[in-house]
Amino acid sequence: MMNFRERAAAVFGLGFVIVGTVAAQSSLPAATVGQIDAAAASVMTATGVPSASVAVVQGGKIAFVKAYGKARLEPVMLAEPGMQYSIGSVSKQFTAALILLLVQDGKLKLDDPVGKYLPELTRANEVTVRQVLSMTSGYQDFWPEDYVMTSMMKPTNPQQILDVWGKKALDFEPGTKWQYSNTNYVIAGRIAEIVAGKPLIEQLQERIFRPLKMTGVLNSDASRLPESDPTGYYQHALGPLRPAPQEGTGWMFAAGELAMPASDLALWNISLMNRALLAPASYDEMFREVKLKDGSGTHYGLGVFVGEQDGHRVVSHSGEVSGFVSQNVVFPDDKVAVTVLTNEDASSAAGALARKVESVLLSGAGGGTNSAAAEEQALKIFSGLQEGKIDRSQLTAFCDAYFTAEAVQDFSTSLKPLGAPTSFKQVAEEQRGGMTFRVFNVGFAGKQVRVTTYEEPDGKFEQYLVIPAGS
Repeated sequence: MMNFRERAAAVFGLGFVIVGTVAAQSSLPAATVGQIDAAAASVMTATGVPSASVAVVQGGKIAFVKAYGKARLEPVMLAEPGMQYSIGSVSKQFTAALILLLVQDGKLKLDDPVGKYLPELTRANEVTVRQVLSMTSGYQDFWPEDYVMTSMMKPTNPQQILDVWGKKALDFEPGTKWQYSNTNYVIAGRIAEIVAGKPLIEQLQERIFRPLKMTGVLNSDASRLPESDPTGYYQHALGPLRPAPQEGTGWMFAAGELAMPASDLALWNISLMNRALLAPASYDEMFREVKLKDGSGTHYGLGVFVGEQDGHRVVSHSGEVSGFVSQNVVFPDDKVAVTVLTNEDASSAAGALARKVESVLLSGAGGGTNSAAAEEQALKIFSGLQEGKIDRSQLTAFCDAYFTAEAVQDFSTSLKPLGAPTSFKQVAEEQRGGMTFRVFNVGFAGKQVRVTTYEEPDGKFEQYLVIPAGS
């Protein structure tokens, strides 16, 4: 594998600017670079995220690559632009693109029933490949939580995942709802392997990464990132950052298995703008909003969110695996793209920084519903954690296991000094993995934090996390 200097020289054909020990690359005006630097400083200060790696495409070319902060806290290692970060669910668009290439080969059709390839799955003859790729199938998410449950620290394989979640009753009738589910992409990855007769990662390398000269891609589902790449971190509430646990091999597969430098994602983004790899009809399928049976929109295509932002057509996706969060946003008509990779899970930093950079480049979201009962329940847990207490009868087995003595101590130590919240408001709610996901903004004098929860139908918490609020 080429090192970063060799790879960047090949991509840019330009010289380097050395910032401390960090190699940065830019053809943007100095004032624009200054605005991006200020945005990174603001978001990193607000969220406490250890590092961020940023790549910008402007005019259809890579215009800026720079890393900020610390890739490792102890011993200290500064972040560099060539480092590989796990990109989590941003990986899904590569799986979708591979399926579209196989469609072009005549090896399958988007409207084929899943049962043609995986007949053992629930109602497999009633669910199509298109519905799997567009999150409208009804298959339940095997990993909606924003932390690694104890069961996921053991190795698995795609078939074992499908033997459990692929054989559960569907969450809804196929095509009648949109609901994010990682299980869909395990199904898609297995279909790709079955029809092509090759492992997924080999196909991705042969048909996507090599043609686009994406030389820094790693299958992080098969092995940890090298010591020369960032360490992923997590924290309990506002406690100290700690090295994040590693998922067991096999859990991420086609849903989130890839790691790469931000510059490699920028190369992919350019190919999306230029429609350079797939047939025109395949890009049309990928970027077309999938409609439900009642005609309502989903804001999702095949492996990507699609829509408009301040009048600009946008294709995007975020990603999260243990220790890492990513945000990748493409404005195809403007020939602009922003990639932000960070090394702390459950952090809002990647999304917040991407939005700030987009604003700088385009000179150019959010709401939710309020629920008094949900706010009251979540606030009660929050107040208890400030005192080092938690009502474990309100937790599922996985959430109970998450709240170790260390976790409860970190929550208490970091949250009690904030005092009683001045506000505790729900700002988002959605269904996922058979549970209700909620986001709460919690205000204090001069400070704000965010609470994210997953709640089972019986009211028990599968997740209760406190994270710094992004800018």
